[in-house]
Amino acid sequence: MKGRTLGILLAGSLVAATAALAMPVTPDPARDGSSDTIQAGWSHTSRSNGDVADIWWALRDRCSPDYLGERLLCDGLRMLARAASRTFESKVSTEVGLPLPAGWGLITANNSPFIRSAHVELPLDLKTVLGFYRAALTKNGWIENDGAAVEADRAAVGFTTSNGPASLRLTRQDGRTIADLSLHKSRVATAGFLPKPEQGRLMLGNRTDDAAVVTVNERTIKLAARAGENLASSDDAAGKLPDSQKLDLSPGKYKVTLTMDGNEARSREFEVAANETWGLLVEHGVLMPVHLY
Repeated sequence: MKGRTLGILLAGSLVAATAALAMPVTPDPARDGSSDTIQAGWSHTSRSNGDVADIWWALRDRCSPDYLGERLLCDGLRMLARAASRTFESKVSTEVGLPLPAGWGLITANNSPFIRSAHVELPLDLKTVLGFYRAALTKNGWIENDGAAVEADRAAVGFTTSNGPASLRLTRQDGRTIADLSLHKSRVATAGFLPKPEQGRLMLGNRTDDAAVVTVNERTIKLAARAGENLASSDDAAGKLPDSQKLDLSPGKYKVTLTMDGNEARSREFEVAANETWGLLVEHGVLMPVHLY
């Protein structure tokens, strides 16, 4: 009788627990944030002439639970993501030699023969991000040049370093601050990375197994699966891109939209600066901006 009672109690507890885990939960923006999971990647290219290029990227995904069981799973993923985030930040900061603020939503970093760069998107105000970089870069021995331009929604600061000139550009977009930090090396690119005078170059690549369509203002570019996936690895690889995937544009802001089968179209604004070259790489359903030159 006791065994039967215990079995009934255990079965009842299991049913109750299962029912509890299936209970709907009210969305909690403070808890169910965009820092729950991390998608990250790294590519390393070594050439026979000794050139080495390393590119890192990371994207935080949102864990949005509908039921209590999913929320408990999200809580576990959040703890793992925080540990992974600290490891990633430390690794990239060490390898690229550029500081990375905590709390980012998207990061790309590049260490090539031409540039050391980091593109960081953060849900923080511009003043906070600017303060972080000024303190961190001064600690690294960088000297801020005179003439910094700081406004409410953008900032441009130049630096002098022992390794060459560097710049920090901050802009506000859709409630987040976008930081572009770069240290330019003395190596001069050839036709692959080199933009036309007083223009900026965008190069489009697809690192996924699915076709993608990218629209820059009114211009539409179709990308087959894996088309131009290695464009950021070297100047030569970039030079082999078809002309349709290389856009030389006047400085300014452009609306860029990514469309993939089965996914909602995603649009963002991208600011093109004169004499710079950027790669826009399709990865995990988003466009990853990588500063190349």
